Amino acid sequence: MGDVTLTVCTTCRRADVDPDATRPGSILLEALKETGVPEGVNIRGVECLSACKRGCSMVLSGGDKRWTYVYGDLDPNEHVEEIIAGAAAYAATEDGLVPWRERPTVFRKQSIARIPPVDTASQE
Repeated sequence: MGDVTLTVCTTCRRADVDPDATRPGSILLEALKETGVPEGVNIRGVECLSACKRGCSMVLSGGDKRWTYVYGDLDPNEHVEEIIAGAAAYAATEDGLVPWRERPTVFRKQSIARIPPVDTASQE
């Protein structure tokens, strides 16, 4: 199935966050690292995912054969366990398509985009 990457934006912030405070994405990244991501899942932080209006945001991706998902409006104090459960379910698939009802609520309600795998046939 290959490795999965969970990428967290470390610079975005919500409007209700003090601009001088630690960014929610940095807090989320550290909380995920401390909790421990599932086997086969790599975690990394990046400076910008261009999802600023939906911060705190992250991407779940896995090679050329899996769908990629962008999620936003995440809360590092509430969503860590759901993100870990969702990443585990995603990593257990070959195509990244976790059945809707098996996805954590945060993945069902806070999806920004779903990007097809590179090898998806065109529908022209």
